[in-house]
Amino acid sequence: MRPIRIIVAEDLDVLRNHFCQLIGREEDMNVVGQAASGKQVLQLLQEHEADIIVMDIEMDMKHDGIITAQKVLLSYPHLKIIFLTVHEDDETVFNAFETGAVDYVLKTSPPEEIIRSIRSSYDGIVQIRPEFSYKIKNEFSRIRRNEESLLKATIILSQMTPTELEIMELLLKDMKVAEIARFRQVEQSTIKSQINLILKKFNKKRSKEVTQMLRDLNIHQLIHKVRGGG
Repeated sequence: MRPIRIIVAEDLDVLRNHFCQLIGREEDMNVVGQAASGKQVLQLLQEHEADIIVMDIEMDMKHDGIITAQKVLLSYPHLKIIFLTVHEDDETVFNAFETGAVDYVLKTSPPEEIIRSIRSSYDGIVQIRPEFSYKIKNEFSRIRRNEESLLKATIILSQMTPTELEIMELLLKDMKVAEIARFRQVEQSTIKSQINLILKKFNKKRSKEVTQMLRDLNIHQLIHKVRGGG
């Protein structure tokens, strides 16, 4: 049976040599190419057939590995990409997995973990390690909560009166009660009553809570369209 063909991409020579030696000691693995940048990875793929790319995220530029992974998988969808990195922050983890990479291993991981990741990835076994799985679960939970909040807020906005929508739009422009009253040429007490009705619909106590929620959900501009704007 032929060995697993691997490309190692790491911009630091000492680390690249270390990973190549580590992988090269395995009888069922063969390093077919070494790269110090994403550009070199793409060049190697034109010259060598590979099964797996073990790639750093930051090489000659920030997120070079992520950008390269996107390009690689468009042209070589059969390839398996394992990110080998020092980054553990949520955004980097999510961006890495969004490319279609099959694993994300820290450079500080024991050598046997890196080797195990290569074998598992080659066999089509994708196992997200515990230190990253909770990040992904939390992100899915956040997305689900946002979707529920988005649906609820959209329904409320669609049921608001034209006057309430106008006041909501003015609040989003950070106008005070007195300014809104002058703008609409009504008493401040009238504006306060109308704002209280809006707060009850959103089940909030302060207008800033409503405006912040709409901004967080990125639907604050929807009010203008609901009112018939362009």
